Amino acid sequence: MNGMPPLKALIAFDAAMKHASFTEAAAELHVTPGAVGQQIHKLEEWLGTPLFVRSVRQVQPTQAALSYWASVQPALLRIQQASNELRLSNVNEVWLSMPPTLAAKWFAPRMADFLSFRPDISLHLSASTALIDFERDRVDLAIRYFDGNDPSLDSTLLYRDEARLYCSPDYARKLKLKGPEDLVRATLLQTTLLPHWTPWFKRFSQLTDAQVAGIPSQHFDQSILAIETARHGQGVVLSSAVLTEVEVRNGSLCEPFDMRLPVSRGYYLVHHRQAGLRPAAAVLKKWLIDRASAEQSTTST
Repeated sequence: MNGMPPLKALIAFDAAMKHASFTEAAAELHVTPGAVGQQIHKLEEWLGTPLFVRSVRQVQPTQAALSYWASVQPALLRIQQASNELRLSNVNEVWLSMPPTLAAKWFAPRMADFLSFRPDISLHLSASTALIDFERDRVDLAIRYFDGNDPSLDSTLLYRDEARLYCSPDYARKLKLKGPEDLVRATLLQTTLLPHWTPWFKRFSQLTDAQVAGIPSQHFDQSILAIETARHGQGVVLSSAVLTEVEVRNGSLCEPFDMRLPVSRGYYLVHHRQAGLRPAAAVLKKWLIDRASAEQSTTST
């Protein structure tokens, strides 16, 4: 018997284990469920043990399959990673991922500058809230909003964050917002990115918990929607300076109070610690770091 298991069958097995379904594995591999089943059967014959308990509508991995997959999956991932690194080593393309609001509000106005700087590099931008898996997703670099602590990642801080209060100038005038206590007349725009209204009020206002709880609020899962709502004079929002710079510059948003709450997270440029960056990705990494550093130096002077 050949000392190596059938590799095509191993790939089908890996897909079936990931999805717990021959049908979904077939969709990933662009084959039929029957073809996946045939490859699994071939691997079972080679190993001499069943890997799945088959029923009418589902398949259930055996304990042997779970143990076997735990052993072979890291090797399969490494083969895929090494193959992609070699195949793409001389490709002048780079894949970058970041949250949608950051992509729209911060990166989009700067993208043309990078493309002018290196027109020979083809940039692929993915705007997603999903957490990138560098071992599975086709991504070289990502900008992630977190505390920077992940031992598997090489993390470089681009922007340290703080929760700043913004509203339209007309809204501030209409509600006569002179101090934090005046926000009892406002509508709070709550976001999942900076859900810090409670600590903000505790730090900067004399309002009681009951008074704060009585302030009307709206909730948004995308910061860009909350920023737009504030820009149209429908409330006050806690947001990051990097997400509101255009609106502050053109006067559609203002900070009625100079009261900024430090937070533990920021925008970090990350990539897999163990994987070397391809030349195009290394160029983009340096450009992003240099650009962020230069802009913060200009702001602080």
